[in-house]
Amino acid sequence: MNRTAVLYALLSAALFGISTPAAKSLVGTVDPVLLAGLLYCGAGIGVTVLRWIARAALAPATFEQSLRPQDIPWLAGAIAVGGIAGPVLLMLGLARTDAATTSLLLTLESAATALMAWFVFHENFDRRIALGMICLVTGAVALAWSGTPTLQSVIGPVAVVGASIMWGLDNNLTRKVSLADPLQIVQFKGLIAGPVSVALGLWAGGSMPGASDALLAGLVGFLGYGVSLALFVVALRHLGAARTGAYFSIAPFLGAVVALFSLGEPVTLQLVVAGGLMGFGVWLHLTERHAHEHIHQPMTHSHSHVHDEHHQHQHSSKDAPGEPHTHRHQHGSLKHAHPHTPDMHHEHRH
Repeated sequence: MNRTAVLYALLSAALFGISTPAAKSLVGTVDPVLLAGLLYCGAGIGVTVLRWIARAALAPATFEQSLRPQDIPWLAGAIAVGGIAGPVLLMLGLARTDAATTSLLLTLESAATALMAWFVFHENFDRRIALGMICLVTGAVALAWSGTPTLQSVIGPVAVVGASIMWGLDNNLTRKVSLADPLQIVQFKGLIAGPVSVALGLWAGGSMPGASDALLAGLVGFLGYGVSLALFVVALRHLGAARTGAYFSIAPFLGAVVALFSLGEPVTLQLVVAGGLMGFGVWLHLTERHAHEHIHQPMTHSHSHVHDEHHQHQHSSKDAPGEPHTHRHQHGSLKHAHPHTPDMHHEHRH
């Protein structure tokens, strides 16, 4: 198990978990569709600046691979469902649904991600991984439960469910381009999805908020959608969509822990039960050992790498020395057995 990738997934979950209550506080003063656009504008602008800084500070040989023409259809689909439809549906749902119901329904994202990854995109899983996912989702439900959730209107809950499904599809589509520069992926998502949602909000009759609210929305978007998504993309590259989605499902628990220490909130039985279930689910995933003989088909691609057993290739004089580095390289046919996750080099059928 790539522990660094797991850490990225958990950090991504923490940032997104904190951003949801922050966005909820703005829903009353900012049009929901406009707010969705401002969140993604903040993500796009902030990550664009971050990418410029990174490229100025790093050597060219270490730059991540830029998006390729064949990546555009996958990214366009991810932007449409996850960058536009998902946030708009969530903001509409937040405006019409109580917090408990919203939190419960948002736990469906990880389940939607896993089900699509397993049965549509054919990621491998076994009973251990499925049980871990069940524990994580059950823990999220236990944490969000605050009595019987009320369905004050059908539109709000349906919108939140729709957002969860859109983001589940987004996660699987984004995984298809996860070898490309994560910051560039987020940059495109934010700079395209953000203005489109803002335009939709203005067209529907919304008005731009004051400078302080717009700035706060942009900051929340940069951290909770921009940096969070960049970390999520790196985790997708190494863990696959279902496992990354599983780690991401602990976002509400991490948000509750932050509130525990920063706001002095009490430790409740609900928090302990949720933490136990999620901890067990994470342990099942972390201790997974999936190993069997498999065949790597020949492929040619470009991404940041070191010369491990999967990257034994020749270099030209144009390839920079040192590792990790990025250049176009070819993988020959390889048959071997070792522990692995469904990363971008292990997409074989089982």
